[in-house]
Amino acid sequence: MLLEGKSAVIYGGGGAIGGAVARAFAREGARVFLAGRTQETLEVVARSIRETGGEVEVAVVDALEERAVDEHAERVAREAGGIDVSFNLITHPSVHGTPMVEMDLEDYAVSVTTAVRTTFLTARAAARHMIRRGSGVILFFGGSGDPMRDYYVGGTQAAFDALESMRRQLGVELGPHGIRTVTLKTGGVPESIPEGVEGREEIVERHIVGPTVLGRAATLQDVGSVAAFVASDRARTMTVATVNISCGALVD
Repeated sequence: MLLEGKSAVIYGGGGAIGGAVARAFAREGARVFLAGRTQETLEVVARSIRETGGEVEVAVVDALEERAVDEHAERVAREAGGIDVSFNLITHPSVHGTPMVEMDLEDYAVSVTTAVRTTFLTARAAARHMIRRGSGVILFFGGSGDPMRDYYVGGTQAAFDALESMRRQLGVELGPHGIRTVTLKTGGVPESIPEGVEGREEIVERHIVGPTVLGRAATLQDVGSVAAFVASDRARTMTVATVNISCGALVD
C-alpha cells in the first residue's frame, strides 16, 4: 500500500473532496485524522472508512483559529508519532456571479483572507512537526488558472493564486528539511457541486467539462487516487510543483 504506516491530517475532511481524499488515504494504509467544524459530516466519512477496515480519528477543529490548529496538530503528532501528510480542503466562502466592479470589498476579499489564513495556519502547524522528523508532505488544492469569459468568480482565483505563492515559498524553505509541497489542480470536480445549486448543469457542462480535452472532468475518486500517490514516497521527487488532473482543461 502506498501510505502504509503514514499519518495524514485532512482539514475539511467531512466535505466531498476531503472525504474522497480521506477514503483514498485510508485504502492505501494511512492512519487518517479528520478535522473540521461539523461533527456529523466528519463521522459519516469516518464510518465509511472504518467499515472498510481503515484507521481514522475525528476532531472538531476550526481551521481558522490559530490555537485550535496548533493544539490539534500537537495531539496528532503525539498520538501518531508525527505528521506525515497535511492537506487543507476546507471550503472557502465565495461570492460568485457578480462582476468585480459591482462587488463590495468584503465580498471580494473574503475568499482570499480565508484561504490564506487557514492554509498558513495548518501548513505551519504540520511543518513544525515534520521538521523534527526530516520528512513530510503538505498538499494544496486549486492552483492557478485562466479566467473564463462570462463567469464571475469574485476573489476565488485570487485566493488560489495566493496559495500558489505560499506553496512555492514554503517548498523552498522546507525542502532542506525533507518536506515536499505539491498542488493538485483539477479545473473543477462536478461531484463536489451540490445538487440543487442554481445553474449547476450549465456550470458543469459549460465551464468544467466543456473546456476539457478528454471530454470529461476529474471525479472525486480521481482526486483521491492522485492525492494518495503524490503523498506517497513513490512521488518523493515531486515538490514545489503542481499536478494537473484537469483532463486537459488547464494547459501547462
